[in-house]
Amino acid sequence: MRSKTIFIIILTALFTIFLMMNTDAVEFNFIFAKADISKLVVVGVFTLLGFILGYWVAKPKTVISSYDDHQSALPADNKNTLSDEDRDYIS
Repeated sequence: MRSKTIFIIILTALFTIFLMMNTDAVEFNFIFAKADISKLVVVGVFTLLGFILGYWVAKPKTVISSYDDHQSALPADNKNTLSDEDRDYIS
């Protein structure tokens, strides 16, 4: 196994152990209400949100360029535009 895979497995195991140790209910004060919610749910939801936001921020940006449009405007058969000397050199 690669070291990256082993590292991910160890982190996942430690995170799972951490979640299972924190299952007791805690009172959360929302803006207009109070609710008893398990620490497991709160930590799990916010970890998932962190992964989603991290992926969203780190994903490569889509670049739209006019380079592709320029390439499609070129003639399809470039051999017709070559001089006889160029064709002899290429051959």
